[in-house]
Amino acid sequence: MHVTVTFRHMDSSDALRKYAEEKTNRLEKYLFEPIEVHWVLSVEKIRHIADATIAANGVSIKAEESTADMYSAIDMTIDKLEKQVRKHKEKLKDHKSHEGQGAGREASASTEAGGRRPRIIKKENQFLKPMSVEEASMQMDVSEKGFLVFTDSVTGNISVIYKAEGGDYGLIETKTK
Repeated sequence: MHVTVTFRHMDSSDALRKYAEEKTNRLEKYLFEPIEVHWVLSVEKIRHIADATIAANGVSIKAEESTADMYSAIDMTIDKLEKQVRKHKEKLKDHKSHEGQGAGREASASTEAGGRRPRIIKKENQFLKPMSVEEASMQMDVSEKGFLVFTDSVTGNISVIYKAEGGDYGLIETKTK
């Protein structure tokens, strides 16, 4: 984390600089490197203004507070920044697409009783081997899985064969335009 502190209309103070840097370290757990934080501490008449800008991983977050005391202005600015950074992290966590898988389905998924959306908890790569439906059903006989994705060697389309109730198989065929 790279922190810079600029003083305007006031004398520079190592104590204020260190205080701002120490408080900024609270935000490190919410952001990914590289993180740049720029503080501007200024005094206008009796107002002490703390202005901070964060640039981290493509996101820019800004907060400003003014009080009669510079230390409290820094504290209040950090609180604002922490709230914004936490909100940004939650937004990323909730809307993060898993390499394009399920990005459209997540938005339309129905919520569970707890108000939480279903998450993708496991990702599996499948190689679409060309085979006939009969070959796919023979693969299902020896497979432990409940489904098999394959390329139909007759039509060239992607198909899914799955175990249905009663020991039978179901077949989902796709058609391309």
